[in-house]
Amino acid sequence: MKMENPQVSIIVPTYNESQNIIDILKSIRRCIPDGFSTETIVVDDNSPDGTGKIVEEYISNLKKFTENKISIIHRKAKKGLASAILNGIQSAKADTIVVMDSDFSHPPHIIPKLVSAIKQYQYDIAIASRYVKGGTVEGWSLKRKIISKGATLIARKSLGVTSNDPMSGFFAFRKNLIKGLSFDAIGYKILLELLVKTKGVKIQEIPYTFQDRKFGSSKLDSGTIIDYVESVLKLYRYGKAAEKQERRPSVRFFSKAARFFTVGASGLLVNYLVSLLFADGISNLWYIHATSIGIIASMTTNFVLNKVWTFGDRDFSPAKTLKQYGKFIAFSSLGALLQLGLVYYFVDVHGISYPISLVAAVGLAAFGNFVLNKKWTFKEKLWN
Repeated sequence: MKMENPQVSIIVPTYNESQNIIDILKSIRRCIPDGFSTETIVVDDNSPDGTGKIVEEYISNLKKFTENKISIIHRKAKKGLASAILNGIQSAKADTIVVMDSDFSHPPHIIPKLVSAIKQYQYDIAIASRYVKGGTVEGWSLKRKIISKGATLIARKSLGVTSNDPMSGFFAFRKNLIKGLSFDAIGYKILLELLVKTKGVKIQEIPYTFQDRKFGSSKLDSGTIIDYVESVLKLYRYGKAAEKQERRPSVRFFSKAARFFTVGASGLLVNYLVSLLFADGISNLWYIHATSIGIIASMTTNFVLNKVWTFGDRDFSPAKTLKQYGKFIAFSSLGALLQLGLVYYFVDVHGISYPISLVAAVGLAAFGNFVLNKKWTFKEKLWN
């Protein structure tokens, strides 16, 4: 008896998941409706804890012919999550692909909902989302939540993706969607690259509760964050060609303004993390000193990102760069003073509530900061 091609291929990348893998495979099998054929492809990066061997033994004890086949791809080294997923996709036989983690942070009972969005409702991509109504995250520290929200904001604003959770690692898509596409496979979020390179396709977001892993260790570290930044820059360059064809000055102006504000948002994240690092981490500085270092770090990263990304200036000759840096810091400080003045003016003079006043002041100060830096720091015509 030969099994026909499965209806769905489920890709499960693993690295040191010996405590989770068998339970997740059993849970996936239980959640697949009767009569529905699937294949689950485990892609193991030569886990030192023997994850691959455990899966091999489990497969050998299963019935040979089943509607829910399991297979494993053994990779010789740890090459990264994104490339593991691509490896699994290349081996997949079904026309619908599901990607998920093996640590129970992605509940298998959501799989049928993702598949239904693709097969029944004819969406191209279905995303299990933490950030739509009904979705949530459990077990994360405040720091982890801020990093996730910051990364999501950067992806949405700088790359123009419309998904509320473009950083999700739990999603489904039509395999023919990626025909002819090449992937950089940097970092751990292949969905973001898929969304950028397939703009205009139909997307459905399905809420779910993300629960932090009970066993094993998280793969999030400083290297992951660096990979993410590299990935965003590459994806930004990918979409740059279309932007260069844009002839309308107003579109170019507001496109740069959006990038400037996105960099400002990333600066808040840098400020928070650096301040926390020096206050509670490597040196236990007084919180005022730690916060001051955080402010300087965020202003510096904001300057570099705006120079290279927002205004496309890659001339880093010392004299020019120091002069620009001085102007940038001066205008940023002026923007901070303007914000304080506007808040006082709106609240004390006009009696407007503080939250509304703060939003208006931040927006006006940031826009003024953008105009001043565009005109005087980076020497660009104002309306282009």
